[in-house]
Amino acid sequence: MASLIPYSNYDRALRRAFPFDMFDELLSSPLVSAASDGAFKMDVEDAGTSYVVTAELPGVNKDEIDVELNEGRLSISVDKRETEEHKAKNFLHKETHEWSASRGVYLKDAATAGLTAKLDGGVLTITVPKQEEKVNVTKVSID
Repeated sequence: MASLIPYSNYDRALRRAFPFDMFDELLSSPLVSAASDGAFKMDVEDAGTSYVVTAELPGVNKDEIDVELNEGRLSISVDKRETEEHKAKNFLHKETHEWSASRGVYLKDAATAGLTAKLDGGVLTITVPKQEEKVNVTKVSID
C-alpha cells in the first residue's frame, strides 16, 4: 500500500522515473518561442471608434511587410530575407535567419477608408477605423 502513488502526483512520479526532464526544460525554455516558428506576436485592441493592431517585428524593414484588409480580415505577412551582402560574409556564429510568417484577424466592422500603418522601433501599429454596422436583416410583413 505504501508504494501507491496518488493520481494527482502520478505525472510527477513518472517524470522522476524517466530521464525526460531535460527535454521538458528545453522545450519550455525562453529560447523556444513563437518567433522561432516563424510567427510573431500580435495584439488587437478595440479603441472605441477604431481597432489598433500591433505586431512585434524586430529587425524587419517596412518593404518586407505586406498588410491587407479584405472583407474584414486584416492580414499581416512578413517575408524576411537576407541581403546578398549578408550571404557573402563568413559568419563564425549566426543566430539570424530568413523566415516568413502570416497572421490575420477578423474585424467584422472594419472600414476600408482611413487605414494607417506605422513601423517604429520594430513595432508595426495599424489603425483600422470602424464603420457603422449595417443591419442585414429585413423584416417582411405578412399579408
